Amino acid sequence: MDERAALSLLEGELEAAGDDAAVVDDLVITTDMLHERTDFPTGTTRYTAGWRAVGASLSDVAAMGADATAAVAAYAAPEFDRDELLAFVRGARDVCNRVDAAYVGGDLDGHSEFTVSTTAVGRSDDPVRRSGAEPGDLLCVTGTLGRSAAGLELFGRSAREDSASDDDSGVERANDLFRFEPRVAAGAALAPHATAMMDSSDGLARSLHQLAEASDCGFAVDSEAVPVAEALFELADGEGTDADPLERAIAFGEDFELVATLPESALETVRAAIDVDLSVIGSVTEPVEGITLDGEKLPDRGYTHGT
Repeated sequence: MDERAALSLLEGELEAAGDDAAVVDDLVITTDMLHERTDFPTGTTRYTAGWRAVGASLSDVAAMGADATAAVAAYAAPEFDRDELLAFVRGARDVCNRVDAAYVGGDLDGHSEFTVSTTAVGRSDDPVRRSGAEPGDLLCVTGTLGRSAAGLELFGRSAREDSASDDDSGVERANDLFRFEPRVAAGAALAPHATAMMDSSDGLARSLHQLAEASDCGFAVDSEAVPVAEALFELADGEGTDADPLERAIAFGEDFELVATLPESALETVRAAIDVDLSVIGSVTEPVEGITLDGEKLPDRGYTHGT
């Protein structure tokens, strides 16, 4: 089975599965695992790895509209390098501080490949699920899409360059793009109004298919309204890049923005309360209409863990 099939299997066995996080007595809890081979390109600093790994779990807390409380991480590597370990912890601590949560430690283990397993917890007495979208609701996303795709491209370019070059600006920028801000505050501001919500870690297209399945609805998306990260357009103008920025923004994933639906009457209230740009990119439709981009069917494509 691939990841999607495995998740579907487990959703049939576990009552709490199916959303970005589980909820137990107002406690929101989620866990993630990242590997060097699939998640940390050559050039990724341990500081960025700590930030990104813990940030991924904090993003799941944000997607439930919960306040983040704390996070832990299990760190496994072939050997424990002092500088790398300290950098990882500092990255993990800094991303927690960014969302007013605490990084409270974790576990260490030997492993053939640098691997991180993270868990984050939060609190909510009324979490937002994926299953409440209604036809007529607005479809919104926070921030911009495509930062991680741009970062991966920059990591790849740097790896292909002459190793004798002293210019490491590409790697520095790539690391910066990989350090996203979990949208915990935005999720909390959206929570009283959102009818459905999740994060975009698997890509906008795949997120919409998951929301549509959970809410039994369709979506009509306007491509001109999708907020594409400026870095993707800059890279598209460079040598050797022929990928369409919009396509990468929609399908690549790993951006950890929030995808939410809400009544049109709540839009201005939310925008006044939110701490980041909120773009209306379309609307919720009847399920028979499916998921479309500019009137054409939008396929279910996006990031798959472990590939």
